[in-house]
Amino acid sequence: MQFDNLYNHDFARIAVGVPMCRVADPLYNGEQTAQLLRQAAAQGAAVVAFPELGLSAYSCDDLFHQRALLDGCEAALAELLKVSLTLPTVAVVGMPLRVEHRLFNCAVILQRGRILGVQPKTYLPNYGEFYEARQFNAADEAVADEVELLGQRVPFGTRLLFAATDLPLLRLHAEICEDVWTPIPPSSFAALAGATVLLNLSASNVTVGKAAYRRQLVAQQSARCLAAYAYSSAGAGESSTDLAWDGQALIYENGEALAESERFQRRAQLITADVDLERLSRERMRQGSFGASVRRHAEDLRGFRTVGFELGLDRGQRLALQRRVERFPYVPSDRSRRDERCHEVYNIQVQALVQRLASSVIHKLVIGVSGGLDSTHALLVAARAMDQMGLPRSHIIGITMPGFATSHRTRDQAWRLMQAIGCDAREIDIRPSCEQMLKDLGHPYAQGQPVYDVTFENVQAGERTSHLFRLANHLGALVLGTGDLSELALGWCTYGVGDHMSHYNVNASVPKTLIQYLVRWVAESELGEQLGRGGREALLDILSTEISPELVPAGAEAGSGLQSTEATLGPYELQDFNLYYTLRYGYAPTKIAYMARHAWGSRERGTWPDGEHVARNEYSLAEIKRVLRIFVQRFFKGSQFKRSCVPNAPKVGSGGSLSPRGDWRAPSDSEAAVWLADLARIPDGLDAATEPRL
Repeated sequence: MQFDNLYNHDFARIAVGVPMCRVADPLYNGEQTAQLLRQAAAQGAAVVAFPELGLSAYSCDDLFHQRALLDGCEAALAELLKVSLTLPTVAVVGMPLRVEHRLFNCAVILQRGRILGVQPKTYLPNYGEFYEARQFNAADEAVADEVELLGQRVPFGTRLLFAATDLPLLRLHAEICEDVWTPIPPSSFAALAGATVLLNLSASNVTVGKAAYRRQLVAQQSARCLAAYAYSSAGAGESSTDLAWDGQALIYENGEALAESERFQRRAQLITADVDLERLSRERMRQGSFGASVRRHAEDLRGFRTVGFELGLDRGQRLALQRRVERFPYVPSDRSRRDERCHEVYNIQVQALVQRLASSVIHKLVIGVSGGLDSTHALLVAARAMDQMGLPRSHIIGITMPGFATSHRTRDQAWRLMQAIGCDAREIDIRPSCEQMLKDLGHPYAQGQPVYDVTFENVQAGERTSHLFRLANHLGALVLGTGDLSELALGWCTYGVGDHMSHYNVNASVPKTLIQYLVRWVAESELGEQLGRGGREALLDILSTEISPELVPAGAEAGSGLQSTEATLGPYELQDFNLYYTLRYGYAPTKIAYMARHAWGSRERGTWPDGEHVARNEYSLAEIKRVLRIFVQRFFKGSQFKRSCVPNAPKVGSGGSLSPRGDWRAPSDSEAAVWLADLARIPDGLDAATEPRL
């Protein structure tokens, strides 16, 4: 299988066509539909949906009872079947159909010259400008469950699912216009029965405000059903006797807009979107209420029939993903949404800390301030919490604790920040106590040897935490933790009496990439104004400081400079990407790498949060694979025991937390073999000549 083919990663390209039409001219309408079908197939679409009654036009009124029109629609369908013979794409077209001496408004599902099934409209609007009951019968008035159509015996009814045998997560169901406007749309039951892609063949004339309401309907139905929802609508060519038409086409996935047509166009349109079928499946697995709904409606689902078909797509060819993939999944790229996200996260942290202080009846905090990002943000949260409780900020005891590798820059930043906040700022030099412990341990450093091993590093981390806890005992305070979600995921925290431990941690479910934006957002908020110019400048300096634990002296090893966290762990911007799709959706490494390559493989394809402080990086597939290997090894094997006993902390986002009392319960003794085996399938690079495969 080709690595650079979206179908090999459980994506499916869905299309919606809005053809130009002529009222009561089926052959013309069929030709227009065929052109869009060919375009959809050429673009690699698995399915394409067309408007309601598209072969006849919706606005035929009593012409629907004319035999010539009905015969013409069947003739147009016959021509479409011929066109589809060599095409893998499933086409879903609307037409009037005679069944048992009655007329039904139908969606006909066809592929490769075969009619897979016919689904009639369930709810007929007969109010306002609609008079469908004058011409048509509702689906539940049908007796037959099969019909003879163009020499084929095909399933007929609303309870049909169409399943791709070579893409198991693709299951289709079609409903028609008014069906989705009802309290319980037929597609709701179809989703419970297993449909992942819901199609709506609509005509839907336009009135003021209706387009926005359609978006709401489609968004909500896709979200409630944990499905993709593709919506078509009649456009130019329909009769303007009493109505107007805008040709609105929509594709949503689990409440998120993926594509929309241009409205009021005097031309045919085709929109496409790549739907993540695995995401939908994972969400249904994760949300127990979805399964509970299946059980509750078991009787209602028994009548569903599944029609199988084979797409037969060429999965050995390259077919690039055409989908917006955020480089920073925890950070919205839109400035207004990002500000809203930061406001909410920050206030969740503040509210949680206020509650902990109030319930414990302890109104003082001790916090270690390093001059780095995490402790900076935790201190900002603490300051706001004191403000809300009406307590002086001097109840925050900020301690900077220089060690063997503390730089002048970070020490200066810590002091400037504490002074701007107005907390009780103190300094404890931990080097004497660390030297005593190293001597007690018989460590080579105590004998003058430059040995900077994990013991040397963790003695400093442990001494800092020990001082914080004992000072908290002495002052009647709580120790406020600062470690973030990214560090916890990668096991980058000293276990026990180290930065792993605190009385309460406000940052435990906030990833490193988001903390950067939170600090900047706070600097630009009311609290930032209270800090004054010096405080804001300190925050900006902290944001521009390289991330480092500052435990090993700069230049201690030949050719080395400042101890760099990202040199060991890989870039946090990639590791947070890996974490999000592992924790939130449980994706395998191959899919994560595929999506990361799409997001990070070039400057143009991905999306960036705006702001000059974001480096415009791009990564090769080989580098993505290297960093992902670090993540897999550290996340799945060797670090869980630290996550199994983390302090209390508030969950702030749907991206998940790693608390064993919340989102993540995992054994401390698991192996990483299956993830590493999957990771080994990722090619080291993609070259046009060699075309590496999975």
